[in-house]
Amino acid sequence: MESSTTRTRPVRPGTHWRAAWPAALGVVVAAGTTYGVTDGRELAAVVAASGVVYLAAAATGRRWAGWAAFGVTFVLIGLDTAVGLDATPWLLAFAAVLVLVGIAGRRRRPLWSLPLQTAAMLVLATAALVATRLDAVAGGLVVAAALLGHAGWDVHHRRTGRVVNRSLAEFCAVLDVIVAVVVAYVALAG
Repeated sequence: MESSTTRTRPVRPGTHWRAAWPAALGVVVAAGTTYGVTDGRELAAVVAASGVVYLAAAATGRRWAGWAAFGVTFVLIGLDTAVGLDATPWLLAFAAVLVLVGIAGRRRRPLWSLPLQTAAMLVLATAALVATRLDAVAGGLVVAAALLGHAGWDVHHRRTGRVVNRSLAEFCAVLDVIVAVVVAYVALAG
């Protein structure tokens, strides 16, 4: 017998979509990013971009800046794919500017935020650069491992609500995991 005090709340229209859009967008962007990839090293710039996004939010002290930085990285990686522009050096230059902005600004952010995100950016940049200098299998596996590591970073930031918007952390986690799995598959199957 059901208790008269137990009630279920009606679900408002659109509630599920508001909760699911970051993951859904991550799936769509991952599909577009990995479409036609034959060498995982082609996606090394995605590793660098993953660090830039968090660094932008830390440098400015504004969570939404991560989404803006994602837009910039998306365009740079798109140009890399479409016209052969090597996006990685541009992403690293963007990261350097962000560090300088963060040092000069010293605004609305915890003291630890910029140094931690800068260190993460250095690790990711190193992984991206190393991956491009290795053979296809090893380079692809470095890209996959770096993206899986960053997915863990995303999950931590999604859970704690630090640095970037939770929606961005969730989006990035889905994107990173899918791209990592595809890159690892391409590296090992090739």
